[in-house]
Order: sequence, then C-alpha cells, then structure tokens
Amino acid sequence: MQAISDLDLYHLAMEEPWFAADPVPEFDKARARHPWLATSNLGHVITHYPVVREMFANEERMRTSFDEMVEFMGAEGTPWGSFQHRHILNQSGPEHKRLRDTLALAFTPREANRHRDLMRATIAELLDEWAPKGRFDFEEFASWFPITVQCRMIGAPTEAIGSLRSSLEALGLSANMDKSVLEAMQEGTRIMTDFSAALIDAREAVRQPEDDNDLLDVLLEVKRQGKLTRQEMIDLLIFLFVAGYDTSKNILTLTMFEMVRHPDIYARCAEDVGYCAKVVDEIMRFHGTTNTMRITTQDFVHRDVLIPAGTTLWFPWAIIGRDPAATPGAERFNPDRERVQAHVGFALGGHMCLGQWIARAQIAEGLHQIAKRIVRPTSTGPEGWRPFPGVWGIRGLPIEFEPA
Repeated sequence: MQAISDLDLYHLAMEEPWFAADPVPEFDKARARHPWLATSNLGHVITHYPVVREMFANEERMRTSFDEMVEFMGAEGTPWGSFQHRHILNQSGPEHKRLRDTLALAFTPREANRHRDLMRATIAELLDEWAPKGRFDFEEFASWFPITVQCRMIGAPTEAIGSLRSSLEALGLSANMDKSVLEAMQEGTRIMTDFSAALIDAREAVRQPEDDNDLLDVLLEVKRQGKLTRQEMIDLLIFLFVAGYDTSKNILTLTMFEMVRHPDIYARCAEDVGYCAKVVDEIMRFHGTTNTMRITTQDFVHRDVLIPAGTTLWFPWAIIGRDPAATPGAERFNPDRERVQAHVGFALGGHMCLGQWIARAQIAEGLHQIAKRIVRPTSTGPEGWRPFPGVWGIRGLPIEFEPA
C-alpha cells in the first residue's frame, strides 16, 4: 500500500487553454504513468472509468466542495458566495433529500415527454429566424434554445431572455475557480436573484390554490405548505436556470461540432428523432460538459492507495467516457454502439443531474429539427474552448449551410 502523496503521477494542466482544446491525449499519458490517478494544481484527478464508478459506490466517504470553492475565491459573504453555500448541490443528507424531493416529480421521464411539443415549437421559432441566414455562430444560436424552453416551462416572460443570457454565461464559470470572473459572477447572481424574486411575487399575486400549470406553481404550492422558504425557492430557480442553460447549450454545440465531422450521422438525425436520442447518449459519453470535485471525509484505501481525509478528488465526467475501459472502441464516435455499460455524462450518486430527462428530450428534439432545416453544414472549427474544470464546451462555432 502507498500513500497518494508518495505516488509518481502525471500532472494534468487542466486550467490551461491548450488543455481544454484536446484533453484526451493528456488523460492517455496520465494512465500510462498510473492506471487511475493523476495530479493537477486543483487536486488529484481520477482518470479511469471503473474507478469513478467504484468511488461513487462508496459516496458517503466524500462530500461536495463548494465551501472550499468560495473560500478559494475569497467570496465569503458575497451574493455569489452565499448562493454557493445555499444551493442544492452543496447540501447533503436530509436537507439535500428534502430539496431534491421537492423537484423530483417535475423532472421525471414522463414530465420531460409532456414538454416535447413546447420544445419542438421553440426550436421551430428559432430556426424560422436563424436558418434563412445560411451562416451563423452555432454556439450563439444554441444559447437561445434551452433558456427559452426553461422560461416557457415556468411561465417566465421570454422578453427577459436577452438580459439573462450574460448572467447565466458568467454563473456557468463558477466551478472554474477563476478569480478574474468573480465580479461577473457576483453581478450575474444579483440579476438572477432579482429576476427570480420578481417572478415569484408576480405569480403569487394572481395564483389560485388549485393552479397547477407549470413548475413555478408546483414550487409555490410547496412553499404555501411551509415546506420551502422564499429564499430556498429563489435559490432553486437560479440553480435550475444555470444548470439547464449552460450544460444544454454546450452539449448542443458539441453535438453540431461532431455532426459537421459525421455528415452521414447528421443526415439520419433529420429522418428519425429516435435516432437523435442515441446521438445524444453518445455525445454525453464522448463530449460531456461537466467535471466536479469532492473532498474526502475519512481516510480510506482504494486499490492499494491510501487516500487521507481532506483530499480533493476531481471526477472528469466530461472525458472519462473516452477511457478505453469505458466501452470498446471508445475513441470512435458511434451512436449505434452496443451499450455495454452506461455513460456517466450526467454524473453519479446522490447529486446525479436531476434534469437529465429534460435535457435528453430537449437536445434530441432540437437536433432533429435542426438537421431538417440546416442542410450540409460545414465549419472552420471552434474559435475557442471553455476551461476544462467546471462546465466545459466550445466558445464560438461558426457554420455555413444550405437552408432547407
């Protein structure tokens, strides 16, 4: 048995721009040095798919790390820092279960399917505006889709979308631990807090006890019963907007990035929305968007390595599906592959993505309509990449195409 601090591990420069552009070779080098561990400036990194699953089979040995993130950013007592302490992902035990149970019934596969007409109508309206152009930045286009769906799902005014997008872009950088964007995140938190509070107050002023029209009505009923405070409701709305906007926008952009390189697959997406669901599953394996860290709460030994309490461990959901141990031919993008084991693009454990069924339905429906309206797209490639820790994705994806 060896202590983790005594191992000769490969260093992953995850915070560097060049790393974000192509992390796969670096993870391959790390596994060549040690089968499942690497170091980084932000903590140790789990690099092997089976070990990721093994670690989360014993999740009680770890806790979330948002408190440390706030301390590192020097943000104690600020709007952003206080929100990080309060939001659902930073809770555990009975408190986490109470908040998650409050939302769970609104995010089932059945509820996701109930919103498919709304999703189809939303993407059709956006394509009516954008598709005749013949060229545009697909990342910018994709950013309008999830937030418009979210606003309509909770009855929020869609005219507010323009002012919310920049706030959500800033808050999506929270897990990158980049102090240069702290003020933008503070402003984003203030804007989203005011928006959510106004939304709650406006609905409460007209709501009847029997109303059950959307998610906002569901939350207000729970609040009326005394099971949710006003601040908790504000925090949940902010969390739902941030979580649903950034990941969905980035996944849809990464999907188009792959579709440009696989025109045969893209053509099939125009024919069959069911096939689009398989493409989304493969994208989540091949190009997930989120990475997260945990802090160990006790000493334990895993695969003959002693990991002491207080160790920071990163779980790279975004890239771990490319580990050869995850699936045969892991380096190939193949929606028709046999699913030997499930991908972990939506994470694992008690904090697994609550909105994954909404995301799956939304991206599949969006991709189907996009492929029917945007024909033979080409691209000069990404203009840049978001930092790899936190929410990963493309910054700017110019495309040219034939409007259908």
